[in-house]
Amino acid sequence: MRNFKIVLQYEGARYQGWQRQDSTENTIQGKLEALLGKMTGNSFVQVNGSGRTDAGVHALGQVANFKIETDMAPQEIMRYMNRYLPEDIQVVDICEMPDRFHGRLNAKKKTYVYRIWNSQIPCVFERRYVYELEEKLDIQAMENAAALLVGKHDFKAFTSTKKGKKSTVRTIESITIERKGNELVLTYKGDGFLYHMVRILTGTLIEVGLHERDVLSVQTLLDKGTREMSGTLVPAKGLCLVSVEY
Repeated sequence: MRNFKIVLQYEGARYQGWQRQDSTENTIQGKLEALLGKMTGNSFVQVNGSGRTDAGVHALGQVANFKIETDMAPQEIMRYMNRYLPEDIQVVDICEMPDRFHGRLNAKKKTYVYRIWNSQIPCVFERRYVYELEEKLDIQAMENAAALLVGKHDFKAFTSTKKGKKSTVRTIESITIERKGNELVLTYKGDGFLYHMVRILTGTLIEVGLHERDVLSVQTLLDKGTREMSGTLVPAKGLCLVSVEY
């Protein structure tokens, strides 16, 4: 068996997220596994993604690995995949890795971007990739709140996952907020993110920016907050997985 690492780009608008599901074939993982099964003649090829992007979330640099028996060179595999994958899913890089490499288990850091179109003028050409918000945002207040979120914390108040055995402690390396004309770009870098975490963090920061929430309330959420106390879950279409580091 040979172990291959691929880097993917996809527009998530019409897919039910990354993870394979029994109820639908319309997932990123499902499309990849079906194609690789046809390519190799195997009934099942498992593709291990770095993480599970939600329905509607996009990716510029999703990483995955799969193991197959083949004599094909890496570039031949990539050409085959891009020929038969849908136009909104494409492989942009491929290489052969040692047998122990795993797309999810070996991931050390991820970068996500959330895009907000902050204008009363609709965003015609980017509307599938941004969250449109007309109200003016206080960026300084948002940056002050974001600074409280940086570091190692228990983010249980910022996930839709019900209480379970898995740890909700994560480390956020940085959160930057940059205005580019009418667009506000929030960039999150960390060692991992919980289910819906970036979208809830963004919703919370937006509430701070609208002066619907005090900056210091973010510290309270980290110390003893619950999901019911944190911000709204913003739409998936504004979120993109930019890169994964190993």
